[in-house]
Amino acid sequence: MDDNRRNELRATYRDGLLHDTLPFWIKHGLDREDGGFMMSLDRDGAVIDTDKGVWQQGRFTWLLGELYNNVEQRDEWLDLAKHGARFLDECCFDPSDDRMWFHVTKEGKPIRKRRYAFSESFASIAYGELFKATGDEHYAVKARRTFQRFIDHNLDPQGVVPKFTSTRPTRGIGFPMITIATAQELRESIGLADANRWIDRSIDDIRRFHIKEDIQCVMETVSPNGDIINHFDGRMLNPGHAIEGAWFIMREGKLRGDDRLIQTGCQMLDWMWQRGWDTEYGGILYFVDVYGLPVQEYWHDMKFWWPQNETIIATLLAHELTGDSKYADWHRRIHDWTYAHFPDAEHGEWFGYLHRDGRISSQLKGNVWKGPFHLPRMQLTCWQLLAASESITPYSPRPGAQ
Repeated sequence: MDDNRRNELRATYRDGLLHDTLPFWIKHGLDREDGGFMMSLDRDGAVIDTDKGVWQQGRFTWLLGELYNNVEQRDEWLDLAKHGARFLDECCFDPSDDRMWFHVTKEGKPIRKRRYAFSESFASIAYGELFKATGDEHYAVKARRTFQRFIDHNLDPQGVVPKFTSTRPTRGIGFPMITIATAQELRESIGLADANRWIDRSIDDIRRFHIKEDIQCVMETVSPNGDIINHFDGRMLNPGHAIEGAWFIMREGKLRGDDRLIQTGCQMLDWMWQRGWDTEYGGILYFVDVYGLPVQEYWHDMKFWWPQNETIIATLLAHELTGDSKYADWHRRIHDWTYAHFPDAEHGEWFGYLHRDGRISSQLKGNVWKGPFHLPRMQLTCWQLLAASESITPYSPRPGAQ
């Protein structure tokens, strides 16, 4: 990866974030009438559904605060972050149990609450950035409270009907993975006292239960003791999810100067690239079977935007940390394929859903799942990595390490 390539990439990520992605969402997503942000947008930004996903309210609020704190102190960004936080405060919590809704109307009336508590994780990092931006202690209190609610409910769900019976219990990688990222953000924004404890616990869970050295794989769902469940759901891998977790762990290794964590993250990336990269068409597949069997979900071979985003980050970070040319090659392949298929040159931002061969499946720019998070986080993270690359000392694996 020569200097010309690095400079080109840095400009692509920076300019894409500041002059395309962010303006698209500010222009089309802001709801000045009822608060918060509209997320269900057509290709040209037209609102096609006025309901609001709570995940996306927290995620966009976090992004705006993150940009204010780490890019430039623009009043517009801080004002919009406060705008998002007000909607979270006034409309997104169920007063009966302090849990957060998943889906609300334009006015903020509740429609649905999920069995899991990921709305809380994204709200917590949003509040954290607002505390850092303003110094207002009530944001720090809310950040700690919502993070603890996220932890407590995922460890011991209360007041919900289980999705499955007790016949075949499982554990998923989603909770420990999101715990790592959330605690990392809160450690930086509010100085969360027990952030390292939750990060260590979550990395240990991924290592103990989900990383399978014998078959070189990171499992999405396993039994409570980590055994592979030989049924459709248990065999199904989500390469993008595992690769996202890989760069969270690599990032922690970089921050701590811990070669073992970097090695774990690179190992996860290596295995899931081999399983997820589409050798025929390019890009990262959505689902694959651990044994190469057919996958039950009919969208298994589609190309969603976010696994590509996470793989772009992971391959670039792995190259920055190791200097291994393999990762530079993988980054070039995933970056070039993604940028050839997802961006919308006419109306801005990215399409979210492609067929396996790269044809557009849907013109949606946003819904309750897709919003201003994975793409702008990728653009910001990669821009920052490349801008700071001169200060990074490559990590060399121990002799014999994979």
